[in-house]
Amino acid sequence: MSTTKTASSSVLPGKAVTNGNSNGTVSPRTSPETLTGSQITCRALEAEGVDVVFGYPGGAVIPLYDALPSAGFHHVLTRFEQWAALAADGYARATGKVGVCIATSGPGATNLVTGLANSQLDSIPVVAITGQVGQAMIGLDAFQETDITGITLPITKHNYLVQSVEDIAPTIREAFYLARSGRPGPVLVDIPKNLFQASGKYVPAAVRERRGYQPTTTPNQRQVRMAAELLNNAKRPLIMAGHGILISGAEDSFAKLVDQTGVPVIFTLLGQGSLPESHPQALGLMGMHGHRHVNRALEECDVLVNIGARFDDRATGKVAEFAPKAKVVHVDIDPAEIGKNVHTDVPVVGDARQVINVMLQEVEPRSHDAWLAWIDSQRDTALEAALEDRPDWPEPYTIIKALGQATSHDAIFTTDVGQHQMWAAQHLGLERPNRWLTSGGLGTMGYGLPSAVGAKIGRPDLEVWTIVGDGGFQMSLNELATCVQEKLDVRIAVINNGYLGMVRQWQDLFHAKNYSEVEIYGPDFVKLAEAYGATGFRVTKDSEILPTIQKARETAGPVVIDFVIEPEANVWPIVPPGASNSDMMLHRFEDH
Repeated sequence: MSTTKTASSSVLPGKAVTNGNSNGTVSPRTSPETLTGSQITCRALEAEGVDVVFGYPGGAVIPLYDALPSAGFHHVLTRFEQWAALAADGYARATGKVGVCIATSGPGATNLVTGLANSQLDSIPVVAITGQVGQAMIGLDAFQETDITGITLPITKHNYLVQSVEDIAPTIREAFYLARSGRPGPVLVDIPKNLFQASGKYVPAAVRERRGYQPTTTPNQRQVRMAAELLNNAKRPLIMAGHGILISGAEDSFAKLVDQTGVPVIFTLLGQGSLPESHPQALGLMGMHGHRHVNRALEECDVLVNIGARFDDRATGKVAEFAPKAKVVHVDIDPAEIGKNVHTDVPVVGDARQVINVMLQEVEPRSHDAWLAWIDSQRDTALEAALEDRPDWPEPYTIIKALGQATSHDAIFTTDVGQHQMWAAQHLGLERPNRWLTSGGLGTMGYGLPSAVGAKIGRPDLEVWTIVGDGGFQMSLNELATCVQEKLDVRIAVINNGYLGMVRQWQDLFHAKNYSEVEIYGPDFVKLAEAYGATGFRVTKDSEILPTIQKARETAGPVVIDFVIEPEANVWPIVPPGASNSDMMLHRFEDH
């Protein structure tokens, strides 16, 4: 078993504090407490301000769970370790804090992998604590032994195998520092069972910096001035709003930049909410399922300023034909992303909020009324009209719009992955930051309900809905039990078409309607909800949509609404695989 990444080799020497001393020294009057490794783990988590962890017990973490009842935070028992990781992910997105999940060794740890990969690709700060077999058994193929540090090396920001009880607290301290600093991401801490059981001195760890890890947050002034000069002279500029704006908490500064420059704004999937969609310069979603006028604007823009996005292929389409007339400015805290996919004329490395604040001092007040009017003229009004007339089934676009309107665009919405996700991204009308939680980079089916659990626990003051397909919901619907046990008012909107909808759509459009293994049987979701102790409703026509949403909002506890829609409804527009955004298929009227 690999032990190349160890806490003892990763944590740098430094001063420590005990008993809350702020000067980084050990009090000469008070000796450090002697605690078990499990108690030290809990103390270290408390020191980071952790108020909730998501997990599932097992053999290697039984000693840790023995200490949890006395810990100063709440443990949420999910029904599968992957959902613990995704609940921690949703908690982190909704609160801005680091999410924490716990799993045992072997299958418990490997079940975290997809959740951690999800957080890695979307830059979400999560710390995973995993148990490991006793140190004497490592490398002997012991019961429930896996090399989880080796397995997660490519899909975590960093990971550790702790080697001594004294290393537990400083390792956890450093894990949180790495998870939340620079470009955020998941960090895994693997602790052998015997270290949970061993005793040692607990000395609260001081903040440490790692040699070789110095993320650039303050931008180069000259590069910002070059970017501002391009904006000041542009005739057809666009700002591409990415997730980095939300991660850095730059929404207010970003709104000032948009107002000052008069530049239209397009959104990546995860950048939605960085500016209210009702803002007159907010154009909507870009890319594979973006709006026609947005992708047409990309074809014609002369300056494109990407703030906090990584030029994902679902956003760019065929890279060689992406924004072909534009000078490109790329603002990102991770220098590895700049120039990786799209040629960049002006690179700006730094935290989005700091970059925007510097840019505000350099850009000139302008308006782009003619440019905005041209973009508006490119809207697909034919598609918009066609989508309003499908009386035989509850219309997915109507469902999504009703959810946004009924909640006054103030609720947190999480989604699963598929057609419903794209319908929601197109039509939900996101007005506030950090209310849109979705799996962007990895596209993790099953994400919707676990992330809603994390979001509701993190933000109990907010209404929380999850929009899921009948396929993805069947992956994680066992989290209904968690919702009931935790008494969570989570509302679940199932967009039920009896298919794995997005795969079926691709088979429809690009594989001559060869529907191979996409028709999926599902349970009676109303009865299923009731079996779990939740409430269930069913909607089969448009007139029932809004009244049922209102009933769900007035019902305590988890609620499932089964929206039975047309089986072969498609998401429009769509950019065919390998095509440019300018080649998007706008609609096929026989589907309406």
